[in-house]
Amino acid sequence: MTEYTPRAVVTAGTGGIGLETALGLARRGWDLTLVGRDPDRGRAAVSRVDGAAGRRAGRFVRADLSSLAGTRVLGERLAGEGGLDLLVNNVGGMWTERRESPEGIELSIALNHLSPCILTGALTDALAEAAPSRIVNVTSGAVAAAQGVFDEAEPPGPHYGLAATGRAKLAHLAHTVELAERLRPRGISVFAADPGAAATDNAAQMTVDILPPALRPHWEEIRKGVSAPVAAAATGPLAAATDPALDGRTGLVIGPGGAVDETLLAFVTPGLTEAVRVWTAGLMAKAGQAS
Repeated sequence: MTEYTPRAVVTAGTGGIGLETALGLARRGWDLTLVGRDPDRGRAAVSRVDGAAGRRAGRFVRADLSSLAGTRVLGERLAGEGGLDLLVNNVGGMWTERRESPEGIELSIALNHLSPCILTGALTDALAEAAPSRIVNVTSGAVAAAQGVFDEAEPPGPHYGLAATGRAKLAHLAHTVELAERLRPRGISVFAADPGAAATDNAAQMTVDILPPALRPHWEEIRKGVSAPVAAAATGPLAAATDPALDGRTGLVIGPGGAVDETLLAFVTPGLTEAVRVWTAGLMAKAGQAS
C-alpha cells in the first residue's frame, strides 16, 4: 500500500517565513508548491526543500500575487491538480510609500487581503476534497496599529505603511474568523498564525517613515525588536499547519510560540466582520474580481 504524502501550497514560499515554513513541512514528509515571482529564488528554494526532505519534494510556480487577476489564474491552475491538504497564505508586505496593484487597489490591501481571499476561494473545493485539511493565514501584530473603520477604501490623510498593513491584516483576520465558520461543515480548518517580529527581507527595508508621527519616537525600539531569526518566526505557521492538538478545531490564532493566542482576536467584532465583508465585496467589484 502506497503511503499518502500530503500536499501544501505556500505563497511567498521562496524566502523568509514562507521558505522556513516550507522547510519545516518538508522535514515532516510533505510535498510543497512554492509560489513566488523570482525563478532564481524559486530554484534555490526548491533545492533547499528537497534537501530538507531527503527527496524531491518541492516545486516552484511563478506568479505575481500583487495582481488579483494573476492570482485567480494561479488558483484555477492549482485547483485543477486535485485535492490539497494545506494552503499557507503567507504573502504580504509593508511599504513606506503608497503603491497600487495592477488593478488600481492600494497594494497593502491587495497583497495582504484580497489576493489571499481570491486564492483561497479558488482552492476551497480542492481543500474540501482532501479534508480534513487546513488553511493558515499569516497575520501580524500590526493589527494593533490599525484603524478599524471600513466605510471607504482607504482612510483619509497621509499613507503610513504600518497603519495600512495593519488595516489590511485586520481585514483578513476578520475574514479568517468568518471563513472558519463557513468552511467548518466541509472539513476545512482555518487558522491565523502570528509569526511575531522577524528579520525578514521586507523588515530590513523599513524606515521610520512607515510609522505615524506619534510612534516615531519609538522607532529604534521597534527596529531592534524586528530581529528574531526568521526560522523561529515559522514556529506559529508550522504549528497552525501541523499540530495534531488542533485537529477538529478552527477559527483560532496561533501565536509566535506555537500556542493558541487570543490577543489579536480582541480586535475582531461581529460588526467589524460585517463591515469588512461589505468593504471587500466593493473592492473586488472595483478590481473586476467580483465572485
